[in-house]
Amino acid sequence: MRNLTPTSITQAFADYARNAPSERARTLLVSLAGHLHSFVRDNRVTQAEWGAAIDALTRATKFTDDKRNEYILFSDLLGVSSLVDMVNAAPAGTPSSVLGPFHIEGAPELPDGGDLWRGQFGEPLVVSGRVVDQKGAPARGTVLALWQNAGNGLYAQQDSAQAPTNYHARLAVAEDGSFSFTTVRPVSYKVPDDGPAGDMLRVLGRDAWRPAHLHMIVQAPGHAPLITEFFPEDDEHLDGDAVFGVRAGLVLPFSKVTDRTALPANLAARDTLPMPVWAARLDLTLPPG
Repeated sequence: MRNLTPTSITQAFADYARNAPSERARTLLVSLAGHLHSFVRDNRVTQAEWGAAIDALTRATKFTDDKRNEYILFSDLLGVSSLVDMVNAAPAGTPSSVLGPFHIEGAPELPDGGDLWRGQFGEPLVVSGRVVDQKGAPARGTVLALWQNAGNGLYAQQDSAQAPTNYHARLAVAEDGSFSFTTVRPVSYKVPDDGPAGDMLRVLGRDAWRPAHLHMIVQAPGHAPLITEFFPEDDEHLDGDAVFGVRAGLVLPFSKVTDRTALPANLAARDTLPMPVWAARLDLTLPPG
């Protein structure tokens, strides 16, 4: 320790952690320190530059509360959240994607065929589909956690004019694995860029747009939970998602339906929806348990 050099400090850190009670924690933190040391050496980071990084993290605290987490936003915008998802993704089944910051535990129950739109601002969307296992059999007992932004582009947590659980729900699929519901067509939006994470975007010449999407967590007995999101194929921001969440298998056609009788028969709002109406078909295959 008395004769440290820019090269030897990395091994010194590893040696200093040799008595860590958790081998996994030691592995992760020693690797993290090693990559940080390499970053500093390779780029000859200055005191001012490192101080700016520390200041950004300090300021992130001021933007973090129960409705917004600037550290998660940094993770998303750096692509780390998406990379963690991809390296842990199941090799088969419907692709997973990032969770995002707006999921609500204990959202209200929505019956199959239920209506989340309820005539609110925006274009109504009929979503239907089926959940199956790897063999194509109905995934009985599946519950879908649903959430999305409203027609004004804001999630309920961002908009005091919305009810706290607006466009958040839990839906139990039918015995044959099918489901349907009515909602609003989601719209593309900008992630919050008024904090240090937004400053990073501007330094990089990037924008803050996310393409429109529907969030979903699929939970079924005997299967690992599937966290995913679905994107309309006509969204202009698909190839520039600020948080790197788009996957080819999650981009779907959203089409206009002109014949009311072509809509799912169990839709609560079937007879009152303004026609034509947007519709999307989401067929999901669960990953193995």
